Amino acid sequence: MTDISNFARRIRESQFDLEFSICTLITRKSEYLEMLQSFKNKGFSDQIAEFLYVDNSEHNEFDAFAAINLFLRQAKGKFVIICHQDVLIDKDDVNHLRNCLKNLDEIDPDWGICGNAGAAGPNHIVYHISYPDGTFMDKGIFPLKVSALDENFLLIKNKANLKVSSNLNGFHLYATELVLQAELNGFSSYVIPFNLTHKSRGNRDPSFYLIRKALISKYNRFFRTRWVQTNSTVFHLSGSFLGRMCGNPVFLFLVRMWNGLKKRV
Repeated sequence: MTDISNFARRIRESQFDLEFSICTLITRKSEYLEMLQSFKNKGFSDQIAEFLYVDNSEHNEFDAFAAINLFLRQAKGKFVIICHQDVLIDKDDVNHLRNCLKNLDEIDPDWGICGNAGAAGPNHIVYHISYPDGTFMDKGIFPLKVSALDENFLLIKNKANLKVSSNLNGFHLYATELVLQAELNGFSSYVIPFNLTHKSRGNRDPSFYLIRKALISKYNRFFRTRWVQTNSTVFHLSGSFLGRMCGNPVFLFLVRMWNGLKKRV
């Protein structure tokens, strides 16, 4: 019998070369180097972590959505950290982060992404973060499942195989889309109590509202009520009770009858 290993390659569960891939879009190299050193000071050594960056210091080589997909394709770490260049890992260290992730695994093995700030619902913003003026903002009982995350510090489980959309672009709300994509793929998102210093409090410039509009438009269409016809079955999708009522078998029978009558005309 021919040995199939001569013609094909058996694959197994992914094995990662490193524990962490730390990924950043940079516009100020000196600030990035300060951030990088802060990671190393808190235990993220070259033996367990790689540092990947996109260089936007001269011009915008990649927007955030394109860069994140590039990071997620090339990262060799079990966990992919995507963070701003203006964060300093000067509070909690790598062992504290490991404990946070171990706790998440015990609570919810299907978590896919976490961060240090986000929102659990309307008017329910939560955070565990410090600022250079000495302010420590801590609101929430962690870990807390959320529907959105802040972009300053994100940690993604590499084996979740997440990505952001190729038809969105810019530098805002990519964390929100990652959370939506995680849920679509069966993973949950959390805020964890990992404290660091973030030098800024965000900037909602005019491009923020353009991206917000594009994100709403994309997902309004994606989550629309619809009929799905395959080669072997047909079914109705709707998030509303009324939509599901309209998609029941009796309604489908009437739709088929109507389409049949139209074909005879």
